[in-house]
Amino acid sequence: MAGSFAQLARAADKARDTMLVPKEPLETPPLEIRTLGADELRQSARRIGKVNDEVRELARNMLRSMYTAKGIGLAAPQVGVNLQLLVIDLDLENPDAPPLVLINPEITSASAGLETYEEGCLSIPGVYLDVVRPTAIEVSYRDEMGRPKKMKADGLMARCIQHEMDHLNGVLFVDRVTDEAGLQKELKDHGFQPQDVQSVA
Repeated sequence: MAGSFAQLARAADKARDTMLVPKEPLETPPLEIRTLGADELRQSARRIGKVNDEVRELARNMLRSMYTAKGIGLAAPQVGVNLQLLVIDLDLENPDAPPLVLINPEITSASAGLETYEEGCLSIPGVYLDVVRPTAIEVSYRDEMGRPKKMKADGLMARCIQHEMDHLNGVLFVDRVTDEAGLQKELKDHGFQPQDVQSVA
């Protein structure tokens, strides 16, 4: 019996650590992050039918690319892959803290309370603007082993999940900015085209 428990414990540890990759920038990241204006950023992502080693390796490469770009969240469409997959890590300073992998995520409820907070995006580098979002959410998803999960999130985690889930629907944070003058200035200052914004605000 003890052996069985030990095996289960080892399996649980392996599952938990399967996404741990060095949180160090690489000289050449494995995946290229698309920027505002790229067609891949405007497509609706497809659900993942089977969570397998290929999906896990994609998630690891997304993490490697995210860490190299010094980001805290990345969605598969940002690296040109049209699948419902997100990776998030709010604890970049802790090499032992596993990142969060969300496959086929769905927001099942959102708070009535809203909060304004400055956002940025690896696909629109240098641009930071205020966006209004619900302060708390509940989300269902599958983890990197394909297991169904549910979680409640608030604060930065809730915002990050919402931001990354927008990417799965072809929406970028600049589409939600209501400060039109500030948006135009930031885009111009960083070499982006205002016509690439598709306002949903």
